[in-house]
Amino acid sequence: MTASSWQPTPLPPAGELETRAILKKLATAHRALAELKGILGTLPDAEILLHTLPLQEAKDSSAIENIITTHDELFQAAVQANAPITQAAKEVQNYAAALQLGFDLIRQHGFLSSNHLVQVQAALEHNNAGYRRLPGTTLKNDKTGEVIYTPPQDHATILDLMSNLEQYLNNDNLSDADPLVKMAVLHFQFESIHPFYDGNGRTGRILNILYLVLKGLLDLPVLYLSRFITQHKADYYHHLQQVRDTGNWEPWLLYLIAGVEQTAQETIALIKAMRQLMQQTQQQLRGYKFYSQDLLYHLFRYPYTRIEFVQQELGVSRLTAGAYLNQLAAPGGLLQKHKLGKSNYYVNQPLFELLARLG
Repeated sequence: MTASSWQPTPLPPAGELETRAILKKLATAHRALAELKGILGTLPDAEILLHTLPLQEAKDSSAIENIITTHDELFQAAVQANAPITQAAKEVQNYAAALQLGFDLIRQHGFLSSNHLVQVQAALEHNNAGYRRLPGTTLKNDKTGEVIYTPPQDHATILDLMSNLEQYLNNDNLSDADPLVKMAVLHFQFESIHPFYDGNGRTGRILNILYLVLKGLLDLPVLYLSRFITQHKADYYHHLQQVRDTGNWEPWLLYLIAGVEQTAQETIALIKAMRQLMQQTQQQLRGYKFYSQDLLYHLFRYPYTRIEFVQQELGVSRLTAGAYLNQLAAPGGLLQKHKLGKSNYYVNQPLFELLARLG
């Protein structure tokens, strides 16, 4: 079998996937996931994480595609209100929006269809090209330009394989493998089908997150593997290709399951640090006459905020929202005030620094 001649076949894969080494690694990964799911319940409003952590995932996932931006660019872009932003920051924003769309679709429907993945990719790429209809797509070595794999070229074949992937994703009768094993198989299959002209890698990484939620391993999409993949990028591509070249699944499965465990542990540490910081901020906020729990949550939902955001979320007048923020940004206060164009924005600096330490 050569890399250029191999083609994906319908799932489930033939052969035994859950080897002794895989089962051993699954046990520790599931413990880490269970701890992460449990600690989410200790936050007073866990959904505040959906306004911060997805940007980190979007940043890391986009970096795999050499789309590089900074935390400051991202958070500034969130408060610029239609002002021009860098193309990289825009693409990262699109990723975060696509991830949120996928999560909303799961909550609404209770399953994830191939059409839902088309919607996610459309939000990611801001086009409606859908599944590939034209031949010519190949995967190349970044350094040498050598073609290492040619995915299916025929539109009908792509549709058939995506229909099969949808069944494997939603129908557990097709395979009784552990959900983390199935997540790794799904990711491999999706990347091998490579169904879109653009955005396949990022859509496939969003699929990882959504599958964990779909299978109840997490209640919120807050475990993001892209940082792990970025740190071990050469191994990621090597193990994917090894499955195609040799049919050996174990190294690929071990790689992604290890990524789940490590990322879960890192996310647990982050949430604990955020929880502690929130408690400290709450104590400081209580020194202001206008303290409210809603204001506390707002400052952790938006590391960079502005008067209009506070006005809308807290249901107060613009004058009142401005007074709140300016008092919090006074010397020795909780926030830092910055000017951007003709308006101001306010930074929860300790939270920003905590998030920025991730990457």
